[in-house]
Amino acid sequence: MAGGKQSPRQKMINLMYLIFIAMLAMNMSKEVLSAFGLMNEKLTDANTRATEQNLKAYENLARKAQEQEKQYGAAKGKTDTLKIEADEFYTYIEDLKTKITSDLKDKKDYETMDKSKTLDELFFVSGTITPEGKEFVSKMDEFRKSALNVLGETELAGVISSRFSTDPVKNKDGAQLNWLNYNYEGFPLIASLTKLTQIQADIKTTETDALSKLLQGELESAVSLKNYEAMVVFQKNAYYPGEKLSGKIVLGRNDPNLKAEKVEINGKDWPEDKIKAGQVIIDGPAGSVGDRELKGTFFFKENDSLVEIPITGGYSVIPRPNEAVISADKMNAVYRGLQNPMTISMPGVPSNKVSASAAGLRRKKGDSYVMTPGKGNEVTIRVTGTLPDGKKVSSNKKFRIKDIPPAVGMIRGQYGTISMPKNSIGKTTIGAGLPDFLFDLTLKVSSFKVKVPGQPAVPVTGTRMSSRAKKAIAKARRGDVINIFDINATVAGSGAKVKKVVGVGIKVSN
Repeated sequence: MAGGKQSPRQKMINLMYLIFIAMLAMNMSKEVLSAFGLMNEKLTDANTRATEQNLKAYENLARKAQEQEKQYGAAKGKTDTLKIEADEFYTYIEDLKTKITSDLKDKKDYETMDKSKTLDELFFVSGTITPEGKEFVSKMDEFRKSALNVLGETELAGVISSRFSTDPVKNKDGAQLNWLNYNYEGFPLIASLTKLTQIQADIKTTETDALSKLLQGELESAVSLKNYEAMVVFQKNAYYPGEKLSGKIVLGRNDPNLKAEKVEINGKDWPEDKIKAGQVIIDGPAGSVGDRELKGTFFFKENDSLVEIPITGGYSVIPRPNEAVISADKMNAVYRGLQNPMTISMPGVPSNKVSASAAGLRRKKGDSYVMTPGKGNEVTIRVTGTLPDGKKVSSNKKFRIKDIPPAVGMIRGQYGTISMPKNSIGKTTIGAGLPDFLFDLTLKVSSFKVKVPGQPAVPVTGTRMSSRAKKAIAKARRGDVINIFDINATVAGSGAKVKKVVGVGIKVSN
């Protein structure tokens, strides 16, 4: 529309076109403002529902803590502390929202809330943050610290830290800005109002997370004794004929604060001195060879009634062994240059009465061993066990010795052919890995070669591109595949060399 001589008619058309574009922009702006308003309404409704649900959870916890203080007292104390902090912060945000909208005649006329003046004057003056702005940030920091203190070192700590972070933020141009300026300076009033409502939603979510975490899931199901499961736990999985049983029956939570009022096993009342806190002691003859079953009932007092928890379990009585049981924790093979974990035991024979020997085999503790094979294609493990009557039982077993399988070159955890912008290739790091290998090994790359189409291969020492390699990469064109090959790698820690590393390709995307 600019340049050249234009007729009056053409000038008029151009002017009308500009007015039309401006009208479209104004309509779009109004739609966006209305969208923020609707979002704010939905968040407000969700916060109301969350408040009601959290209140019920607090009440249920308080009731349970009164019934079983040892069981739930600590959780109640922590959540009560968090609730006080949450209510105070939530009310502060609500007061702030009321303050910045006090001059509005219609608080749902979102299309008129397009100015930033109200909040800007409250938080910012002459390029500096006002006391009110500093108080707002301080409130955020205080609540974050309180929530982290209540929850302790859990997986929620990172979520809470991010949710209420006031750290400086980088804008799209990479410039670092103060958190308050970045989020609230110059924004339409309705956008800032919605952000404040979102903070209130985060407060309610944090309360819900804390209740869920401290009570291990749904509060009602977690605190009900009906959801406990009785388990029969023996010191051994099988017994010899004539041996004495040794074990106990415990609840799934194995809570030392709980003690049964009464226990029945196989139709008989169990002695009082065998009923302990959260468990029942079992002793007596194992019986003859075969499968044995235990059935019974735990009786616990809850409110004014007894809750029954069924007991189901069993064990097997087996003949005395005459050969050892040897199992490789990874597979029926051991890998050269690696410490292969192994379990060597004999059923019914204590680990201190079992000895094993082989080239490269050493005992760590009990029945846990480590095999570090050397030369050859197989190794024989010889095991001897001393039975309770003094007799010795011996057994041998062979294992194949295998080399570490071929690895693959990796970039950013990917292998094969990877698409990357050319300006990123020179900054990348070359690694190596063993996908789907039985061991979790860390491989250390010592050197590799880079081949750019039309350029001679460039050898590189280390894991990052050399200046010479970068010059070759700079000559690559879009669509070219740059090959990384002749990768040399060793196993970190042991220094074992990986015989072959498959190369990786980089396709230049732009």
